[in-house]
Amino acid sequence: MTQITPKPGIMDIKLYVSGESKLAGRDQVLKLSSNENPSGSSPATRAAFAEAATDLHRYPSTDHASLRRAIGEVHGLDPERIICGVGSDEVLQFVVQAFAGVGDEVITTEHGFSMYPILARMYGATPVTVPERERRIDVDAVLAAVTPRTKIVFIANPGNPTGTMLTADELEKLASGLPGHVLLVHDGAYTEFAGDFDGGVSLVDRFPNVVMTRTFSKIYGLGGLRIGWGYAQRPLIEVLTRLRQPFNLSNAQLAAAEAAVRDQDFVDMCAALNEQMRDWLHQVLNQMGIGCDVSYANFVLARFANPDEAEAADAALRDAGILVRRVGGYGLPAALRITVGDEEGTSRVVEALRRFMTSRRAAE
Repeated sequence: MTQITPKPGIMDIKLYVSGESKLAGRDQVLKLSSNENPSGSSPATRAAFAEAATDLHRYPSTDHASLRRAIGEVHGLDPERIICGVGSDEVLQFVVQAFAGVGDEVITTEHGFSMYPILARMYGATPVTVPERERRIDVDAVLAAVTPRTKIVFIANPGNPTGTMLTADELEKLASGLPGHVLLVHDGAYTEFAGDFDGGVSLVDRFPNVVMTRTFSKIYGLGGLRIGWGYAQRPLIEVLTRLRQPFNLSNAQLAAAEAAVRDQDFVDMCAALNEQMRDWLHQVLNQMGIGCDVSYANFVLARFANPDEAEAADAALRDAGILVRRVGGYGLPAALRITVGDEEGTSRVVEALRRFMTSRRAAE
């Protein structure tokens, strides 16, 4: 009997694993494993979402014009060069679907977001992993890895799970150094936590082969609704739009996202809280002897002496009812990614790790 088989490469895809949200035997868990906003979403956003419930029988707009206009007004962008998707992941998927396939190569970096190689394999392309340098993207290494088969370069900036960030000069060197047949995808999911960084807008405006993406999942607190967007020069957006299903975003998603992006007071409040707690957590971890790079995101990467110590620290946090993210799958087996919480949550993390490190030293 003939057996149904998937296309070559499909079964090579490693399934994405999200951050844990439950601990056996515990009702109250502090979830710091998925980089969610501890302040949730803004009251204006929740009100817009609730109001949209009255129109659940209506089909949404197919052009997302109102949301694109709001994004454009807030960020000073041309709405005609914006595409919206089911999370920024869908926009990234459009890029690979449009520009890479069997026989092509997609460059990712050593500690880059795990969805990038998944997306490459979805369309038969080969992911090529380039080493990083002390948990930072190595621009020279990326450029050296480009071949005639290279179609896309993916970078997360700020990086996930490292939290590190390229300088403006490094971004310029990367964008200007890529040949015209290679698309640079700048994933800016954590842009709002990186001060006055424009998320790649200046690159898009100057280079026709650059796409930037952003998300409503992080600082806007809408991870449960899955809304993202991309920005590029018009010829690229016209290509990507042909792949987008007409009703990919619901009325509720569109209404919530528009209210969220227009509520920049809430964004500023969340960014300020994150900066305060992140800088404190970074300082305290280093004082404890736990390695921690400066982070430009809403998490820190805590680096321990070895994988065993990281596993023991994770166990200690779990005993305290705290869930963080193991990142061995990102090539960082001796590290834990810890979402920056509010003051109460961050204090719980600090105390749990302080007890752990104290007992660890006492046992040596």
